[in-house]
Amino acid sequence: MNIKQIHSDKEKENITRMILESLPEWFGILEAREAYIAESKGNPFFCALDGETPVGFLYLKETGRHTVELAVMGVRKEWHRRGVGGALFDAAKQEAKKRGYSYIQVKTVQMGKYAEYDATNRFYLSLGFQELEVFPTLWDARNPCQIYVMAI
Repeated sequence: MNIKQIHSDKEKENITRMILESLPEWFGILEAREAYIAESKGNPFFCALDGETPVGFLYLKETGRHTVELAVMGVRKEWHRRGVGGALFDAAKQEAKKRGYSYIQVKTVQMGKYAEYDATNRFYLSLGFQELEVFPTLWDARNPCQIYVMAI
């Protein structure tokens, strides 16, 4: 497995669609999935490849002059717990640092709501993210938004 930065917006969209459609437990809401696909364009984008086959991706989005967000990450389920997410994050973090950002943030569903998202929370905590704040109704009452941050 290797990590490659992708610059072609069409390739970003294709990879994002392929991976997110394989992960309905996390990306089952069509409108949200399509928004993630559309927003992949123009942002720093990293892809994990097994040979020539994409197995995961991550892209960043600026949220402030000093802050970038890990906007979305997807890793095919058969590649979970094999270091793909960590490798993608390491590459993205280095790019964020190179671009002069001071902080990176990520949003997910608050711990304790759904098993799939509890695993996601534990993953972000393992990378070194720390809890910043929970917004109980940012998305909706069933999906309280947990924001994690990290200095880079």
